[in-house]
This record gives sequence, C-alpha cells and structure tokens, in this order.
Amino acid sequence: MVERSADGVLTMTAARNPDGDRSGRARLAILSLCVVLAVTVLFSLASGASDASAVAVLRDWLFQSGLQADALSARDRIIVYDIRLPRVVLGVLIGAALAVSGAVMQGLFRNPLADPGIVGVSSGASLGAVAIIVLGGTALAPFTAALGIYALPLAAFGGGLAVTLLLYRVSTRRGQTSIATMLLAGIALGAMAMAFTGMLIFIADDRQLRDLTFWSLGSLAGATWGKIAAAGPIIAAALAAAPFLARGLNALALGEAAASHLGVPVQRFKYAAIVAVSASVGASVAMSGGIGFVGIVVPHLLRLVIGPDNRYLLPASALLGASLLLLADAVSRTIVAPAELPIGIVTAAVGAPFFLWILLRKRGLIDL
Repeated sequence: MVERSADGVLTMTAARNPDGDRSGRARLAILSLCVVLAVTVLFSLASGASDASAVAVLRDWLFQSGLQADALSARDRIIVYDIRLPRVVLGVLIGAALAVSGAVMQGLFRNPLADPGIVGVSSGASLGAVAIIVLGGTALAPFTAALGIYALPLAAFGGGLAVTLLLYRVSTRRGQTSIATMLLAGIALGAMAMAFTGMLIFIADDRQLRDLTFWSLGSLAGATWGKIAAAGPIIAAALAAAPFLARGLNALALGEAAASHLGVPVQRFKYAAIVAVSASVGASVAMSGGIGFVGIVVPHLLRLVIGPDNRYLLPASALLGASLLLLADAVSRTIVAPAELPIGIVTAAVGAPFFLWILLRKRGLIDL
C-alpha cells in the first residue's frame, strides 16, 4: 500500500491483510517448489517405454565415476540422456516461461484473467513460426538464411510481440485496461492470426504439412539439443529479466499514477514487460506449439497461497509452471502408451475448468 511520510514523500509498504505478512509462507513455498521440481524432473526422466526406474536414474547420476556403472544399461542411457533429458530441459524452460508470462501479463493488465493463450499472443507467435516453416525457403529465404537456427524463435517472437502491442493499444485507455475489451480484442486478434495461419497451411506442401501438425495441440516430442540451443537463450534471457519487473508490477497494482510517484518509468516499464512476455512466449511456441492455460492456472493458484507480491510470485510461478508442464508431459506419454497424447489436451483438460472457476469466483457465485 502507499503511505505518505512526514515530509510528504510517497512510499510503498506491504499491504496489510487479515492473514498477516505472507513473505515467510512465500519463501517456504518457493523452497518446497524447488524440491517438487527436482522430484518431477527425476520422475519425468524415468517415465516412458523404457524400464529405467527413478532409482536407477538417480544412482546413475550419483555414481557416474564407475562405482555403479550398471545402474543403467547402454540402451537406457541413450534413452534417458539423448531423448528424455532434452525433452525435460525444454519442458522446464517452456513451463517456466508460460507461467511467468501469465503472471507478468496479469500484473500488467491488473487482472487475473490475462493469459498469453487466451488473449491471442500464442496465436500471433504461431503465425510467425508457421510463416517461417512455409515461406522460409521462398519469400522469407533471406531472413532464414541470415538468422539460421534462430529464425524460427525470432519469427515467433515477432508475431507474439505484434499481437501483444495491438492488444495493449486496443484495451487500454487513459491508463485503464478494460477486461471485457481485452478479452474480446484478444479473441479477435487470435482469430485473425489463426486465419492467416490457415492460409499458410493451405499453400503448404506435404512435407510442411507434416511439420505443421506439430502446432495443432502442442508437444515436447520434437525436443533436441539443437532446438534448446536456438530457443533456450531467448527464454532464459526473458526469465532472467522477470525478477527486475517485480517492483514495477507491485507498483502498477496501485495504479499508474501511484507507480509513477514511486519512481517507476511507467511507459518504458510496460514496453519492457511486453517485450519480455513476447520473447518468452514466442520462443516457447516456436519449440512446442500451442500449450494453453499454464499461464493462467499457475499464477492464480499461487496468488491464493502466497499472495500477490511479485517478488515471490514470479519465481514461484516459474518453478510450479515447470513442474506442472513436466507432469502433463509425463501423463501425455503414458496414458495412451505406446502412442502419445498431445500435451495441449492435458493442459486444456485441467486449465479450462480452472478458468471457469475463476470466472464464477469473480462473479461471486463461488465463495472459496
């Protein structure tokens, strides 16, 4: 909250609430989420068609000096370290990126319903990525030749950035963001992006169509170390910038005028947040396709537990988002084995009812 000192200077202090200071609870939650993520990573590495157990994987990690050389067979070691490990690393990066992006957008728009997938940012990123896949050898050949492996994530970043800037311009007037306008504009912009994506799919050849099936519902199945090298630095840079946004997001919760009085350069801050969200979502969509609802479920769930302080909410969102996406990926690999269920179906099955619960709770139809 904002308080005025004796000399008339505005300062921001922790908001007083009936539950008291939640900082201790938030720190404990972050430590717990670190443990949960470590367990989830081990579980994901040990889940699949191979009979490598979690204990065997852990023993192989702890005794790689040769004391336990038989912990994993040569075949299982290839499966774990060359197939599953890149998938786990990519899942951690994408889960953290989507969750943190959702938390930043909710703080920026000052509404818990903001999410990169719901408001069309993911659709814009998909358009940029599909354009590279379909036109990368013709109209966009100079672009792909100049950027190499970075062409796909950068194109997705450009598409997500364009949609985010348009969404912000349309839904914000005089510093106030209308949630109804934001949702409707997001649906419209997402539909426009999907229309252009459909046009590109229509002119794609058979090889490109096989690649584009990857975008339908999202998957981590195509994870490779090369893809991580292309998208990982972009996602990591956006995640590294997120803690520096926490103070500004806390100030924006009080209103733009109060944030300005607290020393936050509001316009520059908002554009920096938009660029960070677009970069992380764009690179994530370029690598995994459309995976929805992570950005709305994770921050809102954590906000109920540890409060709205973004100093704790952003790192906690990264940890929980990574864990939930790895769990969803493990479910997608095992529930219909030996086939693989698209991960977007799993996240939508959990996220859609949760989104409906948020809407009902905001209308006062649910008390919890």
